[in-house]
Amino acid sequence: METIVEEIKRLKAERKAVILAHNYVNPEIQDIADFLGDSLELSFRAKKSGAEVIVFCGVRFMAETAKLLSPNSTVLIPVPDAGCAMADMVNAKMIEAYKKDHPDAFFVAYVNTTAETKSKVDLCCTSGNVEKVLKSIPADQEVMFLPDRNLGGNMNQKMGRSMDLWKGYCPVHDAVTPEMIRRARAEHPEALVLVHPECKPEVVAECDYALSTAGILKKVKELDAKEFIIGTEKGIFHRIQKENPDKKFYSLNPELVCPDMKKITLETVRDALKNMMPAIELPADMMESAVKPILRMMEL
Repeated sequence: METIVEEIKRLKAERKAVILAHNYVNPEIQDIADFLGDSLELSFRAKKSGAEVIVFCGVRFMAETAKLLSPNSTVLIPVPDAGCAMADMVNAKMIEAYKKDHPDAFFVAYVNTTAETKSKVDLCCTSGNVEKVLKSIPADQEVMFLPDRNLGGNMNQKMGRSMDLWKGYCPVHDAVTPEMIRRARAEHPEALVLVHPECKPEVVAECDYALSTAGILKKVKELDAKEFIIGTEKGIFHRIQKENPDKKFYSLNPELVCPDMKKITLETVRDALKNMMPAIELPADMMESAVKPILRMMEL
């Protein structure tokens, strides 16, 4: 009898599909993926592959971004209500309202935003390239950074900027505290601490490195240290341990879990491929506007 993994592989071949999995999804989903990584990195890989069908195992804004970059592909999202709390903290109407009071503001949107939001901003960034993106903007330019107050706040401190910050945040990373780091260091004094820059500035001040998930994965390979305390969503541990079997990893807090990422199961991936739905559908005018800040970022 065909196993569910075998069924997924067969359907994937029949549909000429690629499966993308974010570093935070469950281990069994990571193991069936063609590409594993950060959200924008995955969208670029899908575009480069030229696949007719893209199955995005992540949250909705990620699948929308894949659709923006591969408009002629069918982009399937196994669980359409797998959302991102931070992305939902800003929308087009809110941006339009802000623009009325700040007509000269330049809008920089973290890629963790919906297509609708991207359609209203000037430039996108990722947690990996945010510093480079901001360096391209004159220091005296009024900037609204959205939606993540923590990523923006960390950049204000690091770069000496005074950007206005949206009030959004990632509930998972915002829950990290300096006390967690101090406690973890006491338990593992030889370990280096790596956290995500979506954590609060006072948390970043306590760590050794603040990096995107891709940055964390790269850094632990480069460093000679053998023990690491990781402050990001627990899904990363499957990949990071697999890629570094000779090193030890400790979670800053085992309760750092994104419930939406965990909604994706082998059954939902199989059903998406079998039924060719749910598929991401976006209005043509929105897609045309929303891809522009991403393309501008790529030009940098």
